[in-house]
Amino acid sequence: MTDPIADYLTRLRNAIKANHRIVEVPASNIKKEITKILLEKGYISNYKFEDTTNHQGSIKVALKYHPVSKQPAIQSLKRISSPGLRRYAGHNNMPRVLNGMGIAILSTSKGLMTDKEAHKLNIGGEVICFVN
Repeated sequence: MTDPIADYLTRLRNAIKANHRIVEVPASNIKKEITKILLEKGYISNYKFEDTTNHQGSIKVALKYHPVSKQPAIQSLKRISSPGLRRYAGHNNMPRVLNGMGIAILSTSKGLMTDKEAHKLNIGGEVICFVN
């Protein structure tokens, strides 16, 4: 697998399209940080890290749906920077997702954070994905 982050996002997208409540993905440090950001911003309802015998472990993500309309909280997940073509954004040209309604997840020198947090700290970084 050449792009584990794209695989993670694809598993989430597929689970949302199939109306699953829980999706299990192989764990890594960057996937754990992306999952924490998704929980903080209200796109998922919960997550759980499970350590298995192979030491890689897995992440169980509980997806969030609207109680009445059954619409998922995550409308779209889009991978921006890939291993073949890295995309970077400076603090002065931060990308806006749906005119501020969505978030962009960036990998910065201070760790993974959203575009709004990076703009407040005046730092740029690699644009990992867009979420709305």
